[in-house]
Amino acid sequence: MKIQRVKFKDIEQVPHLQVNTAFKSSFNGSSPAPFIGRYGYPNVNIGVLSPQFSGDMTQYDSPRVWNKKQYAIGKIASLRYGLVNSRSKSNITIHNKSRSNTFLEICQEVGMAKKSAELEILLKSKPQLQLKPEKEIHPFGPQSMMRKARITENTRVDTRVDKVVSDTDLKSVQGIMKLYRKGFEENSLHKLLSVGTLGIGKQRKLVPTRWSITAVDDTIAKELVKEVKDYQIGEYSCHFGGDWGNYYLLLFFPDVWSYELFETYLDLRVNPWSKNGYAYSTDYEPYDGRKTYAEETAGGFYAARLPILEKMKQLQRQGSCLALRFISSEYNVPLGVWVCREASRKSLQERPIHFASQELMITYAKEIIHRKFGFNLDMLFNESILLKELKVQRKLTQF
Repeated sequence: MKIQRVKFKDIEQVPHLQVNTAFKSSFNGSSPAPFIGRYGYPNVNIGVLSPQFSGDMTQYDSPRVWNKKQYAIGKIASLRYGLVNSRSKSNITIHNKSRSNTFLEICQEVGMAKKSAELEILLKSKPQLQLKPEKEIHPFGPQSMMRKARITENTRVDTRVDKVVSDTDLKSVQGIMKLYRKGFEENSLHKLLSVGTLGIGKQRKLVPTRWSITAVDDTIAKELVKEVKDYQIGEYSCHFGGDWGNYYLLLFFPDVWSYELFETYLDLRVNPWSKNGYAYSTDYEPYDGRKTYAEETAGGFYAARLPILEKMKQLQRQGSCLALRFISSEYNVPLGVWVCREASRKSLQERPIHFASQELMITYAKEIIHRKFGFNLDMLFNESILLKELKVQRKLTQF
């Protein structure tokens, strides 16, 4: 059996899709989200995403809704590829501009709005669809440069959001955590960050959507880690579950905080993305945290870590977590890094199985993954830094 180590971006693909191509250059629509590009940084494309009709667009941009209502991959993809990205150019700096940027202000209103903003849009040409794989961002449909746009109805902003946005002395980390603790989902927070409405006044700037998603996951997790490190040590336990062709086996060890993620792309018979046998990516975080970005697993590393820390906070226990993600053929359309966050949440919602020893838990893990996927977990366990560290610590305690 062959297995190779890869970066997700090296095998990422978008399959052939049947999508609507009958889009107009002039329309009225309701926008549930802004989109800030990253190419050409610091001069980037800024846009608003909207279907070419009006109404309640909550289901177009809410991973929590997709999870709660159990939307299938096809339905989510159909919704997202129906969103037109109406865009313009802007520098990421939003202060001290020589003239007012009306479209930037529209993007900010869309990012802050409690519900979809009503827009009238005139594009320079009919939107064109370009399917590009992006692991972190939610996909969207065709795009075109903006000629003119205006908001046709007053947008409503949650008073709690308005209070944070209006506080120009509040750091972005503090603003994110303030809203997170009040129950705002990550999707809402990354929109606020991306359109430059969080942070110290003169330091505010646009943040590409791809980066803002991971920044929010990372910001919240780093704050939770500080709390988790004060908790008592937990016990051996295991969760298994997931959705959308993404399954997480989460192994918790009674030790101080550390975290390791393996993402396994199953073989050609199961997953057409894998070229030759099995492929996997992995990244590790020790007790003191990472010093560099998780290059191999990228945004998936930070997205899966957040629910794990939320679970530890809920249980008031800390531990080391080995997270094993298995990507099957069901996941045939890249939907964004939210899949990692919500699929790991689904795994953690499953009843845990507790074990008296590490050996018993490892044996169980091997059995369930072999039964589910026909995969030999020894290939990953032999590469695990976390397991090696636990082994070293066990030997040290014997002296």
